[in-house]
Order: sequence, then C-alpha cells, then structure tokens
Amino acid sequence: MTDPLQALQALLQGGGAGDTRFPPTSRYHGVGTATLTTADGRTVVYLRRRLVPSPERFDTLREYVVVEGDRLDLIAARFVGDPEQFWRVCDANGAVRPGELEEVGRRLRLTLPEGVPGDRGADA
Repeated sequence: MTDPLQALQALLQGGGAGDTRFPPTSRYHGVGTATLTTADGRTVVYLRRRLVPSPERFDTLREYVVVEGDRLDLIAARFVGDPEQFWRVCDANGAVRPGELEEVGRRLRLTLPEGVPGDRGADA
C-alpha cells in the first residue's frame, strides 16, 4: 500500500507553478503550491492557503431552509447535483465550519458558482 503522505507529495509535485492537478470540481483547483526546505534538507511541497470567497461574489438562485436530517452532502446532491460539491454551499454562505450550516431552521443561499453572473434584475 502507498504511503498517503508520499502520494500527496507526488500529486502536489506533479506540475509547474500553480498547477496542483486538482480537478475543476475541487475547491483546491487553481490553488498553487509552495515548497519548504526542512532543517534536514528535505523539500516538502504543500498546498497554499485557499481563501474562502466573500458570499457577495455569488448570485443567489434560491434559498433553502434546513430541516431535520439534512446534511450538506445531501443538500448539495439535491440542488447542485453532486454531494462532493458541498463546499460550494459553504462558500456561498460564508461558512468555514460546514456543520454550522446544518442547523435546523437555518436559511441557506443556493447560488451559481463563483464568478458566474445571474440575472440580478429578473423578476422571480
């Protein structure tokens, strides 16, 4: 079995500057890498920090009120079409800790992806 840390290092070292080889659906797509040389001379490649975008950068499609039994992956599967895209719901609602969005009664913004403009002037 491959050592997970070595596998991650291989993934991160794969490309040139800024190329992290994460798919476009990943929250880390486009996030660059950096290197650190340890005291013993090893070079460690790491993923740079991903800053959570401001919720104002997203156009709201609809709102959803969390009910008993809801989880972010289920909400993402229902409204985004992919449970692994739960992080999009987090970004649109300014959540750093996903669990805070699963409170019953919480109103969530379900949005277009960041940078995709909506029709802000259209009547509903």
